[in-house]
Amino acid sequence: MAGIYLHIPFCKSRCIYCDFYSTLHSSLHEPYLRMLFQEMESRREELPTRARTYLSIYIGGGTPSTLPTSALQNLIERTCELFPLEANAEITVEANPDDVTPEWIAALRHTPADRVSMGVQTFTGRLLQLIRRRHSAEQARDAVRRLQDAGYENLSLDLIYGIPTQTRTEWEADVEEALRLGIPHLSAYSMMYEEGTTLTRLRDKGDLTEMPDEDSLQCYRHLCSRLREAGFEHYEISNFARPGYQARHNSSYWDGSPYLGFGPGAHSYDGNRTRRSNKCDLLRYIERGPETEVETLSDADLYNEYVMTRLRTRHGILLPEARQRFGEQPYAHLLKQAAPHLHDGNLVLSEAQRLCLSEEGIFISNDIISDLFLLEP
Repeated sequence: MAGIYLHIPFCKSRCIYCDFYSTLHSSLHEPYLRMLFQEMESRREELPTRARTYLSIYIGGGTPSTLPTSALQNLIERTCELFPLEANAEITVEANPDDVTPEWIAALRHTPADRVSMGVQTFTGRLLQLIRRRHSAEQARDAVRRLQDAGYENLSLDLIYGIPTQTRTEWEADVEEALRLGIPHLSAYSMMYEEGTTLTRLRDKGDLTEMPDEDSLQCYRHLCSRLREAGFEHYEISNFARPGYQARHNSSYWDGSPYLGFGPGAHSYDGNRTRRSNKCDLLRYIERGPETEVETLSDADLYNEYVMTRLRTRHGILLPEARQRFGEQPYAHLLKQAAPHLHDGNLVLSEAQRLCLSEEGIFISNDIISDLFLLEP
C-alpha cells in the first residue's frame, strides 16, 4: 500500500525558521490546482500495479488551510476519485490555527478528511512573535476545541523546542498545554538553523543566539518522560501518539513503503530503487508542469536509508530482515559497527533480534546512524 502527498505552496507569511518550499502568491491557487490535477492524472499509474492501493493522503505545505474552502474540498474529492483508497484510509490536512474558523471546519466536514495537523510551535506569545507565527496562543487553543467539538478526534500538534530565548520552564508549559487540550498526537522538533532562512541570518549576524545544547537536550528529556507518563507511545524520534493514533502517512516514509508526491518540491518513491523530486519553481510548474529529477538508489543507498529510517522508529532494525535484504557483507558491517554502541548502552538488542536506540541513544542518534552507514565502494 502507498501514500499520496500533495504540496500546497501558499502561505500568508513566512516563519523565520522555515525552509520548506512556499510562496506568498496565493492569488495563483487556481492555475496551480489545475496543473496539480493534470500531474495527478498523468502519474496515477506510475507505481507498480501491486502498490496502487492507497492508505493515506497528506495535504501539506506551505499552508493548505489558506486555500479557499471550495478549492480545498475539490482537491480532496478529486484526489479520492483518482486514487483507490483503503476503506480506513487516513486523510490529513495541515492547518494554521488562525485559519481554523467555524466556516473552515464546516467545509472540511463535507470531505472524507479525518485528521488535522496544526503547526502551533509554542503557546508562549513572545516566542510566537519572535518566530513570526501569525496566530496567537488563544487562537491555537480555540482551533483545537472547535475541531474537537465538531467531532475531529485525530488531531496532531507540532511544537518546537530550542527557540532562541525560550526557557525550559516555557517549554515544559507548552507540553502541559498540549496535554490539557487532549490531543492524541504530538510532533516535537528541535529548532533547526537551515541555510538561507531568516533565522540563520539573524544568528549569523549575532542578533539571535542558539539555545545551548545541554538545555535543548534537557527539553527533549522532559518531553519524552512527560509524554510517557501521560500514556503516549514514543514511536519515532520526533513523534508521540496515544495508542491507535500513530500517523500512518508519515510511518510509510519510515518503513520503506512507496508514495507519490505532487506539486513543486514534492518527492516520490517507488518502494524499490527510484526516487523522484519535483523542482521548487511554482511559475514553471503552472506553465509547463513539473520538472523532475530522478535518482536511482545504489545498494549502499538502500542500506543506508534502511538503517536511518528504521532506527528512527521504536521498532528499529530487524536483523534477520537486514541480512536477507542486503547480504552477508553489509550485515557483518552492521554488527561490527553496532557493537561499541551496544556495549555503551546506546543501542539495545531485543530477544526478537531487533536493534533499537536506547533512550540515551536517541540523544546521539545522528552519530550512531552515521557510524552504521555503509560507504560506497
